[in-house]
Amino acid sequence: MTDIQMLGQTAKASTSQLSLLSTKEKNQILNQMAEALEANTQKIIAANQKDLAKADDYGIKETMKDRLRLDEARIQEMANGIRQVATLPDPIGNVDKMWQNADELMIGAKRVPLGVVGMIYESRPNVTTDAASLCFKTGNAVILRGGKEAFYSNQLLVEIMQAVLAQNDIHPGAIQFVDDISREVVQEMMRLNDYLDVLIPRGGAGLIQNVKNHATVPVIETGTGNNHVYIDKDANLEMAVKITMNAKTQRPSVCNAIETLLVHKDIASEVLPMLEKELLAKNVEIRADQKALAYLTQASEATETDWETEFLDYILAIKVVDSLEEAIAHINQYNTKHSEAIVTENYSVAQKFLNEVDAAAVYVNASTRFTDGFVFGFGAEIGISTQKLHARGPMGLDALTSIKYIIYGQDQVRN
Repeated sequence: MTDIQMLGQTAKASTSQLSLLSTKEKNQILNQMAEALEANTQKIIAANQKDLAKADDYGIKETMKDRLRLDEARIQEMANGIRQVATLPDPIGNVDKMWQNADELMIGAKRVPLGVVGMIYESRPNVTTDAASLCFKTGNAVILRGGKEAFYSNQLLVEIMQAVLAQNDIHPGAIQFVDDISREVVQEMMRLNDYLDVLIPRGGAGLIQNVKNHATVPVIETGTGNNHVYIDKDANLEMAVKITMNAKTQRPSVCNAIETLLVHKDIASEVLPMLEKELLAKNVEIRADQKALAYLTQASEATETDWETEFLDYILAIKVVDSLEEAIAHINQYNTKHSEAIVTENYSVAQKFLNEVDAAAVYVNASTRFTDGFVFGFGAEIGISTQKLHARGPMGLDALTSIKYIIYGQDQVRN
């Protein structure tokens, strides 16, 4: 038996104990995990520094180092996220609905754990605590395989949480860490059907496509974020500039930042110079189509590839469109079904955009940066699903459950 198969076997064995924990017990343990993170803040920062020291060796660009970096504030956010998960209603055991059929059977749909969740992810150490806390609250065991760039951070975070499990006599298989960073282990996880109930990749397009194309385990796709803001002809231009700048520059290395700006032709001459001034002040490289170039002084011509690219950097593609319909068509052609936004004061235009844009999260007069499980009130997220089965958007507790039908009878037999 290989090492990864042994992890799978151990995880599977833990699920029976997890299913017996009460909500109160789970919440108490989660709060202890949050306290343990806080108590070990300096150790976590030291481990993270070891990862950051190797970042250049791995060719990680500066904007992506931001995703990797941990400080006291971010560790506090991680602890707060775990605490918020503890405060949320426990979906496990809930009966969503119950009805009587023609045979007078009472049929109910009851929430149950998925079982064993596998996570393959890159860069962001907070994914480790988010995934572990959400899975634990929903009675799922989790096997975490983070990227080599965050190895020391992830390893220590899991050790801290495992220590809390041990203090509470919880089966060690509940939260496990894959300490092998080879690609072969990733390939093996993708075929771990005997032990994994679902596999969730979270990272760049290459990782996600690799898992989608080669996994035999059921996959929930968490997508890349080729996101857009469309500034309508009826937009408040000051609002439009504020929202665009936040969506692009507040944290450009994350999946809910925008990569393309669409501007209606009727207001392009006014809003684009306003935006260019702000973008250049933030050292944003601008790539624009021919129509947009007419209103910009320091931009290069955009290529077809630019419309398709998730830059995760201080780069913004800009296109002037003739109509709302053209904006929607462009978004639906190039987006990754993640997060899209319109800035407009026109109610009918806003409703058309909401109805026709195909994405997990669609905003009116707000930044795409809000697509986040913590912000949505989920405490944390295990990822942002860009598919439609079985979850979509930020995935919280409910997304880590399935349905068991429970049926009450009174001596019925089928004729």
